[in-house]
Amino acid sequence: MRIGTITRGVAVSGAALLAVAACGGGGSNSSSGASAGGSGEKQVNVYGTDGNMGNALGQDFQDKGSLAGMSGTTPLTNLSGNFKDRLKTVDPNLQDYNYAGESYDAVVITALAATAAGTNNANTFKAYVNGITFGGEKCSDYASCVKILQGGGNPDYEGVTGPLSFADAGEPAQASFGLLHFGEDNKLDDSKTEYVLAGDVANASSNEGPAVVTGAPTGGPLVIGTLLPLTGSLAFLGPPEVAGVKLAIQDINAAGGALGQPVQLVEGDSGDASTDTATQTVDRLLQSGVNAIIGAASSAVSLTVIDRITGAGVLEFSPANTSDTFTTYNDNGLYFRTAPPDLLQAQALADLITGDGNNTVGILALNDPYGTGLADNTEKDLISAGLSQGDIKKIIYDPNAANYDAEVQQMVDFKPDAVVVIGFEESSKIIQGLNAQGIGPQR
Repeated sequence: MRIGTITRGVAVSGAALLAVAACGGGGSNSSSGASAGGSGEKQVNVYGTDGNMGNALGQDFQDKGSLAGMSGTTPLTNLSGNFKDRLKTVDPNLQDYNYAGESYDAVVITALAATAAGTNNANTFKAYVNGITFGGEKCSDYASCVKILQGGGNPDYEGVTGPLSFADAGEPAQASFGLLHFGEDNKLDDSKTEYVLAGDVANASSNEGPAVVTGAPTGGPLVIGTLLPLTGSLAFLGPPEVAGVKLAIQDINAAGGALGQPVQLVEGDSGDASTDTATQTVDRLLQSGVNAIIGAASSAVSLTVIDRITGAGVLEFSPANTSDTFTTYNDNGLYFRTAPPDLLQAQALADLITGDGNNTVGILALNDPYGTGLADNTEKDLISAGLSQGDIKKIIYDPNAANYDAEVQQMVDFKPDAVVVIGFEESSKIIQGLNAQGIGPQR
């Protein structure tokens, strides 16, 4: 099912998201079919997604302009300057903000749900999570939301990444995506960032959950663990996610904590799907008595530990999982995410690609639930937008391969207007290969 609306707004520092009809058009990469530098060669547009659209990618490129023609999508809200400044008080070295807001909101929602239930027992407070994000009285921070709960009311937490409005599956029914562009210095050019809104709040749940529990809370303090990428192929996402978690806990505790006590934090590394780091971390977190775990970032990693976490009666709340697999996963009602499913990102990505005038598209996607899921959904949306099956070439690759010469050559032979790279840190090798063959983003 293709969900509802897509709206686009130009990013202006400190300004709210502007909603206008998205008819694509006019992106910085709208040179499909044009000559490159007067050489007569077709300039190919290159697109990325949340797994590689970060400043960390540019660190693998030395030549000026190596990524200058690359744009892409990532779940991202037009974060306020104040929120970014507060994140930097936690980590002064932050370069990117990918999933920082989603991490912050995951912690706040968890604390509000536990407070509404009057207990740190995840099997009890899980029923309150969805209802925290819609209906009731609107509030934008933990302090104001918890006051509503203390008065027996029902808060509607708008959040840093709002509108949240969770569906029955415990995921956003509508979400904001950033359209990002690399500059000549191989860094993201924030002045060109745009935002699109995909999905439809009409798909949010109608069940606001049980009534708020008043009176003295039961159980001990709320203990939150993290399962975030400090190492591995998604390590560039770790710093903003960790900063988001820590800032949320600071704000919660500054407002009196949850369940009458300060929220406690136990940190852990998820690594990536090529290691057993996540399993070892989860075992340690469970032994530490955590009630909820924020993470993992990688969908593939979460699939290796979700049964372990939810089977132990602990809530898992990912700020970055996007695989559609989780929408229908048998998780005992204990899995949630602030990141939108790939079904929504694919809409934003396909709209960007077709809006730039591309008529033939090559897709290079890593072989894991994130890569294949986003590739499949993007392909479907491109066809819905008017491309034929023959206009699209989809290649699924091994992220641990020694090189990607064969995959790049297939793209050269296909001669597309655009190439989409859906991957993680190995994306730099692929893009270097595309540049070497004259079909990369290098300008």
